[in-house]
Amino acid sequence: MTDKELSWHFVEERVPEDRGIERARRTSLEHGVDPITASAGEYIATIAMSIDASSIIEIGTGLGVGTLWLAQACPDAHITTIDSEMDHHATVRELLQDAEIPASRVRLITEKALDVLPKMNEASYDLVVIDADFQNVQAYVDQAINLVRPRGSVIVAGVLGDDLVADPAQRDDKTSAYRWLLKALEDRDDVVHTLNLIGDGLVHIVKRPA
Repeated sequence: MTDKELSWHFVEERVPEDRGIERARRTSLEHGVDPITASAGEYIATIAMSIDASSIIEIGTGLGVGTLWLAQACPDAHITTIDSEMDHHATVRELLQDAEIPASRVRLITEKALDVLPKMNEASYDLVVIDADFQNVQAYVDQAINLVRPRGSVIVAGVLGDDLVADPAQRDDKTSAYRWLLKALEDRDDVVHTLNLIGDGLVHIVKRPA
């Protein structure tokens, strides 16, 4: 194991998760759904808390690991989480109830995100978290930037594409999609962004004031 791998494991293993998140993570893995890592959940929760997020969109509910991190970090926030898999949301409802998160705080939308996002109010959200299919990641980010308020945050998980994005020899569709996203962010003047190594890579985007 390399020093970088040891550091990665150290970062992941030091993050505590409560019983509700542990159950959601275990359920995700049992269903073959790859959840965000503990360190990624902690980072997203920290950002949400630091900006006192009260209105949050999550694109890609999965089986609720990220949803629970957000709900626990911001107990007064309203979370809208979007996933086209109906079975996912049925399970998430049970997990939220088990974690004693009031149903009124989390709105579950079982539709395709690209059908839902254009109907939402622009510049009305504090935070958008994207952990969804790579095929539409650029469109998700473009929509998310429109939806957050000035100085609002957009966080995209998995942008290092299983550590293949850094390898110029890799040209598969997933790797290319995340490379195109990062290049597109460099070319925008309405946001600032930072890329970090947490989990499978997170890019944190902040919308500049008008």
